[in-house]
Amino acid sequence: MSHTAHIRSHRKPRRSASTIAMRAGVAGGVLSTLAVAGASGSANAAEPVTQTLELPILTADLAAQVAQSADVTQQAAASYQLQAERDAAAAKAAKQAKTDLAEAKKKAAEAKKKAEEAERKEAAERASRAAERTTLSASSDTGSSTGTSSNSSTGTSTATGSAAAVVSFVQAQVGKAYVSGATGPSAYDCSGLVQAAFKQVGISLPRVSQAQSTAGTQVGLDNLQPGDILYWGGAGSAYHVGVYVGGGMFVGAQNSSTGVVEKPLSYDPPSGAVRVL
Repeated sequence: MSHTAHIRSHRKPRRSASTIAMRAGVAGGVLSTLAVAGASGSANAAEPVTQTLELPILTADLAAQVAQSADVTQQAAASYQLQAERDAAAAKAAKQAKTDLAEAKKKAAEAKKKAEEAERKEAAERASRAAERTTLSASSDTGSSTGTSSNSSTGTSTATGSAAAVVSFVQAQVGKAYVSGATGPSAYDCSGLVQAAFKQVGISLPRVSQAQSTAGTQVGLDNLQPGDILYWGGAGSAYHVGVYVGGGMFVGAQNSSTGVVEKPLSYDPPSGAVRVL
């Protein structure tokens, strides 16, 4: 016996008979259960085996394929969206182009209409001027005949006083240059020549042809006298002037090509005349 056996707290507790019996019963129940399970397993072994499905194992390769498929799907979606945006832009551009084309056609039609109207107006003006020239030509021919017969007895040389001085001056300028705005003595424009001629006899005329065409008394082209002012265009809106020198002739600063010339009335029939002297 141990030297501490007499101390109560150091002794092993003795198992009671009831505890031992309970543990034996539990062990027996377990063995019985195992025997039944074994018998049941043997019986089930005789039954046919049914097929079972196994879930696929998500391997690294399968995960990569899934990720790749997702990328392809995303790229396809982005491509569809881009194509949709391009289609929308193309439709918008086509609509704008259609609008611009319609506007261009409208402007072209308006421009064509204006051009046709301007052409018709110009044709009418040409016809009017041609008719006026025909009338004036007939009048000037009559005036020339009258002037010629008159001058056969009187002639330019018979012009006296201020008229003779005006005629002499303009005839002396023949051959000089035409320069727009010039008033002599080496060059003239049409109204500058007329103004300078009448200045020789102390008469101050307006500077421009429009005003000179109304500076005196209107006379018919069939009743011209040397020294009368001839004008082309309307009275008050004349664009050219010259001086009648008798014998169906006039002197004028025509243009930069001809300069100051002496020509018959038929060369450029005037529209009217005024008498200042």
